[in-house]
Amino acid sequence: MKVLVINCGSSSIKYKLYNMENEQELCSGLLEKVGTQESIVNHKKGNTKYKETMPLPDYETGIKRILQNITDPDRGALKDVHEIKAVGHRVVHGAETFSGSQLLTEEVIKKMEECIPLAPLHNPPNLAGIGAFKKLLPDTPQVGVFDTAFHQTMPRESYLYAIPYELYKKHHFRRYGFHGTSHLFVSQEAAKFLGKPASQLKIITCHLGNGSSICAVDGGKSVDTTMGMTPLEGLIMGTRCGDLDPALPFFIMEKEKLDSKGVDNILNKKSGLLGISGYNDSRDVEEGYLKGDEMCTLAHIMFCRRIKKYIGAYAAAMGGLDAVVFTAGIGENSDLTRRDSLTGLEFLGINLDQEKNTARSKEMRDISATDSKVKVLVIPTNEELVIARDTKLIVSRP
Repeated sequence: MKVLVINCGSSSIKYKLYNMENEQELCSGLLEKVGTQESIVNHKKGNTKYKETMPLPDYETGIKRILQNITDPDRGALKDVHEIKAVGHRVVHGAETFSGSQLLTEEVIKKMEECIPLAPLHNPPNLAGIGAFKKLLPDTPQVGVFDTAFHQTMPRESYLYAIPYELYKKHHFRRYGFHGTSHLFVSQEAAKFLGKPASQLKIITCHLGNGSSICAVDGGKSVDTTMGMTPLEGLIMGTRCGDLDPALPFFIMEKEKLDSKGVDNILNKKSGLLGISGYNDSRDVEEGYLKGDEMCTLAHIMFCRRIKKYIGAYAAAMGGLDAVVFTAGIGENSDLTRRDSLTGLEFLGINLDQEKNTARSKEMRDISATDSKVKVLVIPTNEELVIARDTKLIVSRP
């Protein structure tokens, strides 16, 4: 079975094509600046990469280009688009409506549209991609895989905010969490690596990228996570502030003479690493840190301190800890972040092997010292494979 995985962002479309008989990735790509006359099309097949610039005014045009790429005689992997037996979509917000992946019927799509107010920047592009495939491949089943679904196992004491309960019942204001497919994948891979059932393990997964979140996985289930009703809460990120005093936005509004949209823009797009150091890319921050730049050093320390606080908090909340997992762009590649986030947590039984930590590798690996009671693992995430697996499972049901 050939499954195409699609991730439509606010101005981008990521895609991967899989042969699910052996879970082989056949080709992949990224469309950037969708909605402009100078969109960038990146496509990869094996070790061969293609890049071109062209106008892609909307998602439908972008998806047409994707279908052309994957059926191209030279760069493609299929002879005909009808070899695609299912399309799996990453959907950011499923609210309380979806606790698992869904076949995208008209009824499901309508319920997804009702979730737009909770993710106004993310769900509309997801729905635009779904609509384009309905038009271009009307007979091909589509599946929605929700970022929030994995976190639907959180208990009420984890997901509720201490606001009037009536507001939760009326508006569903609560913690939802994100990066669910990534936290699910790496926690399952960690269990395999440790040779134990996930049901017997307490794992903290750290998905660290431009957007970052940490998840407490107890017995294979999410019991707490750092992102909240939106992806703004929790860790310091590339441009997002993470946790702050809830009264601070009101002070910013008053002092800076801004409306709510202006404050939202500051907290989501001008804060985090960018707000402290002037750089939103952690690689630039680390370079400045190594050169002794004061603000880059401060940003790096703040970033790692927040990670450390949540690891300690979640270990306490679960009443134990078997493994800490680092994943995503920063988690997989930054030995400095891993080192400085774990330094001082030796009392929890976490001991890092610095030589293993600094060794470069794209493979899953154990970077903990031999005497470490808690395993420290680096596991490359593969959210697309999770989506492809769920898609195959759902469309294969009788």
